[in-house]
Amino acid sequence: MTAISLGPSPARRDALTRRIRLLVAATITYNVIEAVIALTASTLASSTALVGFGLDSVIEVSSAAAVAWQFSASEHRVREAREKTTLRIIAVSFFALAAYVSVDALRALTGTGEAERSIPGIVLAALSLAIMPFLSAAQRKAGRELGSASAVADSKQTLLCTYLSAVLLLGLVLNATLGWSWADPIAALVIAAVAVKEGREAWQGKGCCAAPAMAVPTASSQEDPCGCRPGCDCCS
Repeated sequence: MTAISLGPSPARRDALTRRIRLLVAATITYNVIEAVIALTASTLASSTALVGFGLDSVIEVSSAAAVAWQFSASEHRVREAREKTTLRIIAVSFFALAAYVSVDALRALTGTGEAERSIPGIVLAALSLAIMPFLSAAQRKAGRELGSASAVADSKQTLLCTYLSAVLLLGLVLNATLGWSWADPIAALVIAAVAVKEGREAWQGKGCCAAPAMAVPTASSQEDPCGCRPGCDCCS
């Protein structure tokens, strides 16, 4: 018996589109505030780690803005046409983040860019660690259901910012309490490697594949446990 798979209805698709718009707007607003605070705190504390965190917020704004541009179109056809360009912008954002974090981490390891004690930085990192996972999870869920690879990719960018928040918080706390200035750059290099991986996937267009209004799989077609077609990584 041939199985028929239905995608989101037009009404549901419109609702998901509006949700992604709101989540992207919230992400942009928060990251603008975060960037201003982080860069100001970095100047006061002479902290290269906080500079990197602030610039990461700027990169996240560019990624979210690309998704906002894609979903600003009222027609689904236009949004799909903008998908590839949006994914490329997100990929470049990942690569830029990885490059800066790597350089900043190497500077810190060589003793030319150690993070200094910063209470505002610790508070900001803790706040971001509490807020960003919820924004990332909500956008990724909506992006998966809608079948938007760009929305899922941007949610991964937000999740990566969560990891950076944890790295920054750990580094600033250990540096302030134990003087372990090497902890932050080591963890940052791991984050950079993850950013490169996510950037490659976004550039190649990997992500949730948009579900057609009606799909009739052939005998050779296969889906993973999440219902994604070959080449898609909705579950990741």
